Amino acid sequence: MNDADDVMLVLTTVADAASAERIARALVEERLAACVTVLGAARSTYRWQGAVESADELPLLLKTTAGRWPALRERLRALHPYEVPEMLAWRAEDGWPGYLDWVRAASTGGG
Repeated sequence: MNDADDVMLVLTTVADAASAERIARALVEERLAACVTVLGAARSTYRWQGAVESADELPLLLKTTAGRWPALRERLRALHPYEVPEMLAWRAEDGWPGYLDWVRAASTGGG
């Protein structure tokens, strides 16, 4: 295996279920992500354009590989409704080998 095969977990948030479904379906259909998990409602408080704001959001957990991350990042930016979308990514340091193999296969055409 090489670094491009490393499994990654990506976090983003959206404002509504329709955006979550649209993004999840597109990224999985395009094999940029093996899986997108839409979590339950969360309340975010943040500073935006000089003011403290609060909003209800849905967190999305995207599973992909390091090799697919650059294309996923660009596609997610194009699909995302926010001006500055949250996109944080971590390499999976460990995980069940069978699941990691599935993520690799499903995000690159083999699964």
